[in-house]
Amino acid sequence: MNLSISPSTRAMLNKVPEITIYFWIIKILATTVGETAADFLNVNLHLGLTGTSIVMGMLLLAFLIVQIHASKYVPWFYWLTVVLLSVFGTLLTDNLVDNFGVTLQTTTTLFSVVLIATFACWYLSEKTLSIHSIYTTKRELFYWAAILFTFALGTAAGDLAAEGLQLGYAPSTLIFGGLIALVTMAYYVFKADAIAAFWIAYILTRPFGASFGDFLSQPTANGGLGLGTVGTSALFLLTILGLVTYLTVARRKQVCAPGDVI
Repeated sequence: MNLSISPSTRAMLNKVPEITIYFWIIKILATTVGETAADFLNVNLHLGLTGTSIVMGMLLLAFLIVQIHASKYVPWFYWLTVVLLSVFGTLLTDNLVDNFGVTLQTTTTLFSVVLIATFACWYLSEKTLSIHSIYTTKRELFYWAAILFTFALGTAAGDLAAEGLQLGYAPSTLIFGGLIALVTMAYYVFKADAIAAFWIAYILTRPFGASFGDFLSQPTANGGLGLGTVGTSALFLLTILGLVTYLTVARRKQVCAPGDVI
């Protein structure tokens, strides 16, 4: 079997980041920003769900087009695309619930089915769901579609737990955090399948981030800490910016190590 990889294919292998602790920290921060930023644009800036969805949809489309046409992984651009997907995924659920009266139970079920269908089509087409094998445009499109629906599903599941089932924001955060810990233990201790563990954890970080974001931003009367959407979004965005800047600088140092030919 010929395992040689063309230069263009090899370049695309760098478009998805390595799965490190930084990946998961930024991912959780991005999911929280998706929850609080959507509320900020909708309520504080008075754009409304429709206006916010149009603005964020256009931004997301523009960044996705550039991201897909990029030849390598660029940390700040990749993570900005993830943040925009997080906001837009939140808006998908919020529009169905607030504008169309769809229940949280139904939206959770709907996006579960859609996400499973996305994974099924991806696997039937490419025979793998590994993010380390994303070296074609088709696989990257499946990847971004899956991420979008994990955000929409996570928003619905998080809101269902905290509000629909009236568990509260703090208990919901602890529940989803505990589930993530169980997946982590299953992978490291019991050697669970890496691909399955990754996607389960990825899905769970969204309701965890949504519940945590609401816990920080919602008024104390509603069970939150009352930090507000502005303060929470700004704090987490600045943290993401700092981490992505660090990763960008570290990546440049690796590429331009002493003795390397530039």
